[in-house]
Amino acid sequence: MKAIIALHAGEPEVMTLEEVAEPTCPASGIRVRVEAAGVNFIDTYRRSGVYKVDYPLIPGSEGAGTVLDVGDDVTWAKVGDRVSWASTSASYAEQVILGEGDCYAVPDEVSSDVAAASMLQGLTAHYLARSVFALAPGHTALIHAGAGGVGLLLTHMAVDLGARVITTVSTSDKAELSRGAGAAEVIRYDQFDDITTELTEAIRGLTDGAGVDVVYDGVGKSTFEASLASLATRGTMVLFGGASGQVPPFDLQRLNAAGSLSITRPSLGHFLRTPEERAWRSRELFDAIAAGKLNVHIGQQYPLAEAAAAHHALEGRRTMGKLLLVP
Repeated sequence: MKAIIALHAGEPEVMTLEEVAEPTCPASGIRVRVEAAGVNFIDTYRRSGVYKVDYPLIPGSEGAGTVLDVGDDVTWAKVGDRVSWASTSASYAEQVILGEGDCYAVPDEVSSDVAAASMLQGLTAHYLARSVFALAPGHTALIHAGAGGVGLLLTHMAVDLGARVITTVSTSDKAELSRGAGAAEVIRYDQFDDITTELTEAIRGLTDGAGVDVVYDGVGKSTFEASLASLATRGTMVLFGGASGQVPPFDLQRLNAAGSLSITRPSLGHFLRTPEERAWRSRELFDAIAAGKLNVHIGQQYPLAEAAAAHHALEGRRTMGKLLLVP
């Protein structure tokens, strides 16, 4: 089969399409034909060396496809089933081996490309909105990168839970997309000379000086100071990514001085620890998609061989919605 291989850490061009041995299915595993693989920032962190991994590396942790083979110990999946996954390695390939507990049955109402596009970001949006900071009517949330994959889904979910959502975006097209997802207010931070001061002033102006209850920040370094400054007293900062770079160490005493703020750095895997939790999150996600309550926006699909171009687009913040690789 063909797969994307990175021999060492580096820029996107370290990834090349190669012929590799077809994987064999272990007793506890499921062999799947990949129909679409999601492209995510965590893939760029692993490819570039921000996250330490072993090389050669087949990137990719998310996708959807059809079961080709199952091991003798597998209890629920069978050949021909459609499944999706969010946290399995080596998904930039024509086939992948999954553990039974790592994949989710895709209902007939959800296409494979939508399933692949919704897993990591949809489950991320779910745990952010339902568990890390449980949104409810009366809350005001600031969501950075509101036109990104997580941003759009998180906005949909937050509005459905009754929260008022303010988003930040970098272009007029992204602003329109974010409003379409339900954002009450959209801020163009690309128009600011001093993002910390001007964004904070904008947020205070939109909240009668109070600030927001929670900031969901997947951008990281460039928005971190503005995020903290935009919080209301006893507000919560949820830092779940670093698209602009990693946040440097800072003095925790600042949280006290700014109004007894809280900060957390969550990760999806810690919110998918049990079969019951995985079933709950995936069921609510797919039910919302099937019911038309959650619009999964696929921004662009690239052939598997063009993985480097997809990474350049993602890291260059030139995307709206989800990027997919199609074998």
